[in-house]
Amino acid sequence: MSDDLRWRVSVHETGHAIAWTLLRIGEVESITIGIQDIGQVTVLRHTHLAQTEDWLARTMAAVLAGRVAEQIVFGEVLAGSGGGEDSDLAKATGIALGAETSLGFAERQPLLYRPATRGFDMLTLDRELADRVNARLLAAEDLARRLLEEHEAKLMEIAIGLNESGVMSGDEVRRLLGMQR
Repeated sequence: MSDDLRWRVSVHETGHAIAWTLLRIGEVESITIGIQDIGQVTVLRHTHLAQTEDWLARTMAAVLAGRVAEQIVFGEVLAGSGGGEDSDLAKATGIALGAETSLGFAERQPLLYRPATRGFDMLTLDRELADRVNARLLAAEDLARRLLEEHEAKLMEIAIGLNESGVMSGDEVRRLLGMQR
């Protein structure tokens, strides 16, 4: 991994870790970078929380926070946030699509259950649905941006530490954020 890519991945993964922690929807167990030119945040999601629409929005924000961190620090994002079906963008889009089609959170026809068997094809076929899903994604991105801009100094401090060490424990992230278990 080049020094530039390592730094960018450090920023990206730190964005996720901060969001999961400060939005209080999961407990970061570790952050790693450099394994097969990627990074990873291991999170134990808080299953005791009520899975409300607010919880869903905070989850989407945490999923998009890596991309947002890149935008804040570099003014651009890497293609790695998107691409495959396991990418951050695919995960966040799937959550937003579920909110609109199968979880009962849609403003328009909230009781109409539309199974995910057609998946992302629905977004191509239904422009209004795509607009509603996109609005949810933009709101989640905005939440992540406000959070990370408010804690930009911590974003940089943690990303620098991660870049140097290649791995950080969740306890260390919480300590640096001033949150003890």
